[in-house]
Amino acid sequence: MQDFVEDLIRHVFREVQGVELDASFPRMTWAEAMRRFGSDKPDLRIALELVDVADALKHVEFKVFAEPANAPDGRVAALRVPGGSTLSRKEIDGLAEHAAKYGAKGLAWLKVEDLARGRDGINSPVAKFLDDAALQSVLSTTGAQTGDIVFFGAGKWNTVTDFMGALRLKVGKERGLVEDSWKPLWVTDFPMFEYDAEEQRYVALHHPFTAPKIDDIADLRANAMTAVSRGYDMVLNGNEIGGGSIRIHRPDMQSAVFELLGIGADEAEAKFGFLLKALKFGAPPHGGVAFGIDRIAALMGGTESIRDVIAFPKTTSAQCLMTDAPSMVSEAQLKELHVAIAASAAEQD
Repeated sequence: MQDFVEDLIRHVFREVQGVELDASFPRMTWAEAMRRFGSDKPDLRIALELVDVADALKHVEFKVFAEPANAPDGRVAALRVPGGSTLSRKEIDGLAEHAAKYGAKGLAWLKVEDLARGRDGINSPVAKFLDDAALQSVLSTTGAQTGDIVFFGAGKWNTVTDFMGALRLKVGKERGLVEDSWKPLWVTDFPMFEYDAEEQRYVALHHPFTAPKIDDIADLRANAMTAVSRGYDMVLNGNEIGGGSIRIHRPDMQSAVFELLGIGADEAEAKFGFLLKALKFGAPPHGGVAFGIDRIAALMGGTESIRDVIAFPKTTSAQCLMTDAPSMVSEAQLKELHVAIAASAAEQD
């Protein structure tokens, strides 16, 4: 399925844009995309990557770093920006404000003014909290060179990943680090489930009909938290342009997934009985993909807004300024649909 639609997109770009996309799109798991780029739709035109530095900071007395470095659900990530030591304090504060929109409580940084001078060549408000071993490990792990700046994010894994991913994009664009090219890829192996702490149950990351990579039902039940799905997204220059999955085609597997999602047998029968019955007659392995045609057109047209490529775009309140929709409904239309309009209690009063 992925090979098939990949050929389709290559053909479309060749015919419409005169562009030859990669002969084979790279494939990256969701976990790798989040770890390296802080996004499930990474823009590979920006060469910057996130690097985990928790191991270097577990022993330091600085709790802002040490606590998440030692926590099972924590993360300490670093982002090296080549030549970034020229950033002013005002510019750094602006980046910190941007990261705060995505959950950051602060943004630590370290400027490498002269790598050969060791600690004396470092300009950073947090360097004093790092011993020589930790500082050297961070510099080595990130590959920092003279003239670079290293940003740090520390906290819960999901939060750090989100705001460091947003920081990566902003720095890349503001520093002119976005390559002028087309960079497609597939993101695969999305988590099968997420745990909803409030409802105390699993919820489907995509939808409950996506097939898991685990074929054994007992194995799936035992490892639901770490199970991955056979879902896939096609990403181009940081935009998801298509998404799909291989679907569940076995009734026993579909019932098991419903159970893990807290959908009991009676509810499953009431809502999805038709599907479970159909699967019992035998369904072949199958899957599909849905493309965002308007997003593809916007990318081809060089615009960031899909409204620029939609014939009759709607406002955020769902109004069409070109056709004046929604318009008044005639009495004949209401009668045809068997819809009656009644005054509210307030209007009657």
